[in-house]
Amino acid sequence: MAYDATKMADWEISEAAEKHMKSIWQLQEELGLKKDEVIPYGRLGRLDFMKIIDRLKDRPDGKYIEVTAITPTPLGEGKTTTSMGLIEGLGKRGKNVGGCIRQPSGGPTMNIKGSAAGGGNAQAIPLTEFSMGLTGDINDIMNAHNLAMVALTSRMQHEFNYTDDILASKNLKRLNIDPRRVEFRWVMDFCAQALRNIIIGIGGKMDGFMMESHFAIAVSSELMAILSIVRDLPDLRERLSKIVLAYDKNGNPVTTADLEVDGAMCAWMRNTINPTLLQTVEGQPVMVHAGPFANIAVGQSSIIGDRIGLKMFDYHVTESGFGCDIGFEKFWNVKCRFSGLKPHVSVLTTTVRALKMHGGGPKVVPGRPLDPAYTEQNLELLEKGVANLLHHINIVKQSGIKPVVCINSFHTDTPEEIALIKRYAEEAGARCAVSQHWLKGGEGALELADAVIDAANEETDFHFLYPLEMPLRQRVEIIAKKVYGADGVSWTPEAEAKAKHFESDPAYQDFATMMVKTHLSLSHDPNIKGVPKGWILPIRDVLIYAGAKFLCPMAGSISLMPGTASDPAFRRIDVDTKTGRVTGLF
Repeated sequence: MAYDATKMADWEISEAAEKHMKSIWQLQEELGLKKDEVIPYGRLGRLDFMKIIDRLKDRPDGKYIEVTAITPTPLGEGKTTTSMGLIEGLGKRGKNVGGCIRQPSGGPTMNIKGSAAGGGNAQAIPLTEFSMGLTGDINDIMNAHNLAMVALTSRMQHEFNYTDDILASKNLKRLNIDPRRVEFRWVMDFCAQALRNIIIGIGGKMDGFMMESHFAIAVSSELMAILSIVRDLPDLRERLSKIVLAYDKNGNPVTTADLEVDGAMCAWMRNTINPTLLQTVEGQPVMVHAGPFANIAVGQSSIIGDRIGLKMFDYHVTESGFGCDIGFEKFWNVKCRFSGLKPHVSVLTTTVRALKMHGGGPKVVPGRPLDPAYTEQNLELLEKGVANLLHHINIVKQSGIKPVVCINSFHTDTPEEIALIKRYAEEAGARCAVSQHWLKGGEGALELADAVIDAANEETDFHFLYPLEMPLRQRVEIIAKKVYGADGVSWTPEAEAKAKHFESDPAYQDFATMMVKTHLSLSHDPNIKGVPKGWILPIRDVLIYAGAKFLCPMAGSISLMPGTASDPAFRRIDVDTKTGRVTGLF
């Protein structure tokens, strides 16, 4: 059923669709799941991952479909909308299809970007639960993460106040934590720039150790990154024990295991390994699991979700955060390396609007009306911006995966503009489909579904960009040149010293390279659009996520705690007090 997307807000379409929404038990029956494999949670349900994967372990995997995008405008180009539309389109073609997407953070939901459920007739429902906590994974991650900070800071206070004899009487050894080398931060699930840099422990000696501290957004937590890449509960438990919280005064790492907090952290997170089951507005199953950002983390839904999705569905759709240069690169070289799974197709989402911006169009500012350049035909501006699309097609082709370009259609697009994009995409060796899933749901995505089916049935030559044996700085150089299009890399002395240390220690050889970079440009500068030439990627620091086994080179001035804008979404979100329904979500 398609709703009038031209007249209804996303939350109104969601509300209308929810009247016909399948129950969790109907979905369970359609998916062939056993009753004890679904854990009820209100009108939603978690999937008992370990039971399902054990029962289906010998079933052949389905087709693995990844959805990515070109460098987006600040408004986003509808990647999740495309994922939902593709699932609906494949459903219309009679395919056994489902997917897994990330859980949205409260930061973007209450700020600019919205809840990331898709939109129009191509969205995940129920929208309110999806957007506001779901079944509690982010809350559990926040509790586990902040418990580690409580353990660390309280230990610092006690070591400062007590002698070795008193510590020994409490079965504690002195860890000599260096207050200048505390790596961990507090987290909360909002964009709160005022908490980026704080002072804690103000007061007397019983009020904690006084020092500088910091907040990050919850989805940037190493624990969220770990959830997205673990294979099972034992893997989660082991990784949580290896998280480096700080360093001692001799430069040795202080871990969660040293503070004996890792077990309690796992207790908080024990249920997070089970994906939550939602559905599209047309009733196809969609899992939601993990929610790390892509510009400051791995940007993927979980390996767990993909593992059981590939067993349950003949076509399993997942997506990577932000543009292809960030999200797809991490899907390709991190997620697939950790999972051992090989994708069949990558869908590259593009819009006329974004390509015009990359061609030199006026600045796109959230909350302000689009300039007429984006709503009126301008083939010259569009053609200049196509270079960004071609660059991303080339990124996908380097992996050996078949690219399918999806033109996410807006009503202001003209046939001539669509034809121009199609011509360039096909000349670059990609299939190209126009999709009207936002307006028409699955019926509007049939051309896209057919292109994906064709591509998925062809052989691929999937391979990684670099071997794990390659030193860190060399890996970064290759990513900068072959993915971003830079001429090279520059390192601050501090960052280079860290990189050399990691390269010299065999313990870090199998750590993934997790780039931290803006999503609004191929470069490190969000103001540079198109395909920049003649530039150097600056690396200012390298973070270590020892539990996730990530080394994170940081490019530019990106922050781990985003800020709330002057016209945030929370200004339009409210509750209908007669019905209890939440309004204004998008």
